[in-house]
Amino acid sequence: MAKKDYYNILGVKKDAKADEIKKAYRRLARKHHPDVNPNDKIAEDKFKEVQEAYDVLSDEKKRKVFDRFGYYADNLDVNSPYAGGAAAGGGAQGFDFSGFDFSQGQAGGAGGSSFRDIFSDLFSGAGRPAQPEPPRPMPKKGRDIEIPLALSFEEAFSGLTTNITVNRSEQCSRCQGAGDTGGPVGQCSTCSGTGQVMRTGGRLQFSQGCSDCEGTGRRRQPCSLCSGKGVTPKGEQVKVKIPAGVDTGSRVRVPKKGHGGRLGAEPGDLFILTNVGKHKFLERKGDNVYITIPITIPEASLGTKIEVPTVDGKSQIRIPAGTESGQKIRLRERGFPSLRNPSLRGDQFVEVKITLPKLISEETKDVLRQFEKLNPENPRKAIGLE
Repeated sequence: MAKKDYYNILGVKKDAKADEIKKAYRRLARKHHPDVNPNDKIAEDKFKEVQEAYDVLSDEKKRKVFDRFGYYADNLDVNSPYAGGAAAGGGAQGFDFSGFDFSQGQAGGAGGSSFRDIFSDLFSGAGRPAQPEPPRPMPKKGRDIEIPLALSFEEAFSGLTTNITVNRSEQCSRCQGAGDTGGPVGQCSTCSGTGQVMRTGGRLQFSQGCSDCEGTGRRRQPCSLCSGKGVTPKGEQVKVKIPAGVDTGSRVRVPKKGHGGRLGAEPGDLFILTNVGKHKFLERKGDNVYITIPITIPEASLGTKIEVPTVDGKSQIRIPAGTESGQKIRLRERGFPSLRNPSLRGDQFVEVKITLPKLISEETKDVLRQFEKLNPENPRKAIGLE
């Protein structure tokens, strides 16, 4: 494996202080970040190289090993040609332990270098498997919002424009939706580095992956403005136009008025769920409207003109002579506008119901008996009844 000069990668001197290294890392990380250079493989590789250099030089133990050997790896083997060559003068023979006095901790005849210090540096933490880097956030569209809205029967027919208060969010102006400062990686405070959080469901407790660090147990310092969420809350008055013809359960979409996206992604949408109230007389089924109108026996027998309520107001209809109870009269295009094609409308259907007078006088009874003599037909004869 080719050696890398981490100091040269970050553009700092070998005696650079920790804050100089950190400042150089931030400058280069911003310059080569994949979100700033989309689909740029060279920038992506350079960003990984800068991350690798900072991971070593920002850690005191790792930097000490790198300074002594000119090379660092989490799985560094004392018998590797790099470790052996740097400490013992080359070759693949590894460390020659002869001449070292372990009781004194000094290498005999080798100057003042402490073998115990080197050995401790290699195996007191520098040789442990590296913890996984938390994944960098990707651009993500904001979530949609649904808000119910109650409408009257008349408002649903005519449509309306209204203002609705929406508690939504917008992309954080400080971190641009990343949720962190882009600095060094540390332990996730939400899960205490375990990558798991406990949840309660009914009587059961169970663990699941931590959403803040995506199960890695590690995360960068959260943005102080959005607390790592990538978005900040915002209350807003949104102007909503409800089209004519909506019904209970209709969804009216208001584009880009949902929750804010992250890293430049679009906001979600706002959906208004309509709940239409009932009319005192009219009943709606789809785009059609229905009503039952009572008429008297003379009106049904002789025919007449009557007024009926419609969604547009009162309208006059003609009852033909000899109309039977239950007969329907159709009023074309007197129903609701179609949502799919506002130029079209449904129909209204008027069902007539013949009613009898509540009180029948003796004079009326005599008239009905006379009517029965003049009209002796049996309406049940057709079904075989006398």
